[in-house]
Formats: sequence, structure tokens, C-alpha cells
Amino acid sequence: MADLVFRGATVVDGTGTPRFVGDVTVSGGRIDEIGARRLTGRRVVDASGLVLSPGFVDMHAHSDLALLTDPEHVAKVSQGVTCEVLGQDGLSYAPVDDVTLPQVRQATAGWNGDPPGFDWNWQSIGEYLDRLDRGIAVNACYLVPQGSVRMLVMGWENRPPTTAELDRQREHVAAGMRQGAVGMSSGLTYVPGMYASDEELVELCRVVAGFGGFYAPHHRSYGAGALEAYAAMIDVARRSGCALHLTHATLNFRINQGRAPELLGLLDAALADGLDLTLDTYPYLPGSTSLAALLPSWAAEGGPETTLARLRDPAALARIRQVLEQEGSDGCHGVPVEWETIRISGTRDREAVGRTVAQLAAASGQAPFEVYRRLLLNDRLSTTITQLVGNEENVRAIMRHPAHTGGSDGLMGAEQPHPRAWGTFPRYLGHYVRELGVLGLEECVARLTSRPARRLGLVGRGRIAPGYHADLVLFDPQTVSDRATFEEPRRTPVGIPRVYVGGVAVIAEGRHTGALAGRALRRTVEGTR
Repeated sequence: MADLVFRGATVVDGTGTPRFVGDVTVSGGRIDEIGARRLTGRRVVDASGLVLSPGFVDMHAHSDLALLTDPEHVAKVSQGVTCEVLGQDGLSYAPVDDVTLPQVRQATAGWNGDPPGFDWNWQSIGEYLDRLDRGIAVNACYLVPQGSVRMLVMGWENRPPTTAELDRQREHVAAGMRQGAVGMSSGLTYVPGMYASDEELVELCRVVAGFGGFYAPHHRSYGAGALEAYAAMIDVARRSGCALHLTHATLNFRINQGRAPELLGLLDAALADGLDLTLDTYPYLPGSTSLAALLPSWAAEGGPETTLARLRDPAALARIRQVLEQEGSDGCHGVPVEWETIRISGTRDREAVGRTVAQLAAASGQAPFEVYRRLLLNDRLSTTITQLVGNEENVRAIMRHPAHTGGSDGLMGAEQPHPRAWGTFPRYLGHYVRELGVLGLEECVARLTSRPARRLGLVGRGRIAPGYHADLVLFDPQTVSDRATFEEPRRTPVGIPRVYVGGVAVIAEGRHTGALAGRALRRTVEGTR
């Protein structure tokens, strides 16, 4: 007899094929039988009127620290997420050494927080994955963060690597892949990763390709020059022979309004030419990052302490202001900053949270740039923001592309984080499927389950099929909805009563059970787990 049976579920199996009503049984953490007849099990869940689908895969997560400090991870598992991809945007906590760990912690404090007294007892990627295996609510994959690798070898220097330094970077990437990483990420508007040339990236991607992994770049611009930046990443993938996954593949700022067809044409041409290409997006208009990310790259050269010193130097400040407000910083995607679009989401000054830089400037009588400078100094560069720069028609057009998958890009550390950290997947199902009809339900579920699982090389995951891991979500297609808002970003969704990881109920009747059934999913030489 099976351990568990879902009775009378509307099965959306993750393949994109039409739904059907039937019973599904689970035994030993895997799906056992699927049938229209009445199946039996020790525990029966009445799934009448509910959709049973594979668990959702968050292709772009920033839970690297949150999974360890709060392993129940209500933010994601309450959405039906059963697997996250960490190590994003070229900056994460492995590989590191005693010198670079404090620097990475400071550089990502706005994204992830930096809790006092936390036990940083790893340095390698393998050791970090071992730490995840102690107990987490959802499964996790990891990308080798190219910026962290460059920092480990070259510090914060803006120059090409020597032959020996490039070899050392290759060695670190290879070690991370051998230890279980699924690919490599870059943050090419973040230092120090952005100091790498495309040639350097090609060399590292060749290593990733040799292990069957993929490259996930946050490329050099989502604003002015965005299409050229996308084209450059396609060229890197083509020259290196590496599969490509375009991270939060948006076209932002007014300069790109209505230009999604140009991007999709570029992607279609690459796919027709044989490139292995996928992408992810989040279903919101505002973006989210750190306030320091807007700085021109030269202002961040040398590391956080040098950057802070420049923010106190009148000559450097005059140059920074000119670039930010008049020319368009490479950190701000080549677009002159519009202070009314920069909303503070995390800072030591609690009164500033939820207000734009322009609003803070008007209230204080200071110039917006001075407010910007003060926040960075007071927070030691850890201020986080949401940036109101998206275009709805671009979001919908890119979402329809067949290479599309879902990613939250949810930063977990701010006082008032972007609601996508708590709402991305029910927002897809509720707003974009049920309310707008941008995607059909079966197609949307495939983009959130089997297709990202295939990109990650997850064997036996992402579908409802006999022998597959029982990572499952039960949701009500008529009521599933996100409730997280910019004012109340930590509200859990409705309409998702049950979530299972490896056949273990992590969410039951809409509440966390306390189960920590997830683990690190490592790529092996054979491509299995």
C-alpha cells in the first residue's frame, strides 16, 4: 500500500499537456502510481477541485544565507517552491577565504543581511552545500559565482588577469563544478565581476561547458545598450560552447519601452542557430538591488573601504555625481539616474524605508545626490532599493517566449523587501494566468517545473510521473494569489494549502509543518543526483 494518495486531483503534470482528474500515490518519497481508478494509501488527501502539480523551481533566488538563518523558509515554500537556484549575480559566500569572506559579506549585506554571531564554517562550494544538507525546507542548487572567484584571485582590481590568474580562476570554477555546482553566474553591473572582459568570461565558460553546466549572466546593461549586452552574452556562449540561461531577462527604463520584440528576435535567431538558451523573469515591473550598485564601476574599484573613502572625497564625489546624474553610470545600466524611481527598502534610517530618494531630498532640503551619499555612508554601502523602471508590455511579451522560466530574484535581507520574494509564483498563477490569460495554466506550470528542471539537469524531478521525486504542490486555481505588497511584502499567498518535498508535507492546510525535507542537489559527473 502506498504511503500517501492524492484523491481526485486535477493533475497538471508539468509537461504542458492537458490536465486530467485522477489519483496519484506516493511511496518512499517518490511518485508511485497515477490513475483514474480509486487508488489506496495509508494517508489520503482529498484533492477534489485542486490542482496537483510538480513543485516550482525558482531559477533566480537570493536565499543563500536565508536558508541557513531561517531554514523553514516560509517565504518560498509557502509559494509552492520546492527548489531554488543560489549563487546568483556573481556574488555569494563560496568559494571564499579568510580575506574575501568579510568582503563578500559586506558587499551582499543589503541583499541578504549579515547576522551577528553567525557560524561561517565553510570556504569551498562543497562545504557550503554540506551545510545546506543539515536541514532546509526546500532543495537548492548552486552556481559558481564568477565575481567571488575573481575576488579570490585578483581582489577588486579593474584590469585583465595575468595568465597565472586566469588559470587560478579556471581552477576555482572547475573545483566548484566538481563539488556539485550546476553552472556559473556573473553580475556584470556589480564589482568586481564586471571588471572581467568577454574574453575572460569565454575562458571560464569553457570550463563550465566541460562539466555540462550552464552560464547565467546578469549582463552588462538592462537599460541603454541592453540589446547589445544580450548579444554579447549570446556571443560568449557561442564561442565557449556553453549553454546560456539569461538571468531576469528584462528590458527596463523608458528607453526600452516596447522593444521586447527586438530582444525576442535576437533570442530566436540564436535558438535557430543551435544555441542552448533559456531565460527567467519575475512577474513585476520594479527591480531590486543595492543602492551602491548604481555607482560607476571605477568608484567601486579597490573594494568597500576604498569606495567609502571616495564618498568622502570632494573631487571623487563631483565625478560620481556627474556620471550618475548626467552621463549614466554603468552601475545604473547607462541611464542617468531618476531619483524619483529609487525607493529605499532597507537602511539603518527606518524613517527612510518606503520613501524615494527624491522624497527624502524634498523633506530634508538636501539635493538628492547628498541624500544618496549620506545613506551609503551611514549604511556602509548596504542600503537596498527597489527601482521603478519596468515596462508591462515587455514583461508580458518576454513571458510568452517558449524559452521562458520563472525566477523571483527575491532579496531577503531588507526591512521592506521587494514583494517578489514572497509572491512571484502565486502571482504567475493568479494574475498572469487566471486574470490576464497571458499563459495557459498547463503551459505556465511547465515553465515553473519541468523546463527549469531540465535546464538544471535534475534527474527525476519537475514532472508528475512514476518514479519521480514527490516534490509536489496542491493549489486552488480559482483562488491562488499573491498577497505580498510593497508596503506589506512578507504576506504569504492564498490558495496553496499543501506543499511536499520528497513526499514530506512541508506546508499542510496552509501552515508550515516544521519539516526540513530539502537538501543540496549536486551535479555529478554523470549528470545525476
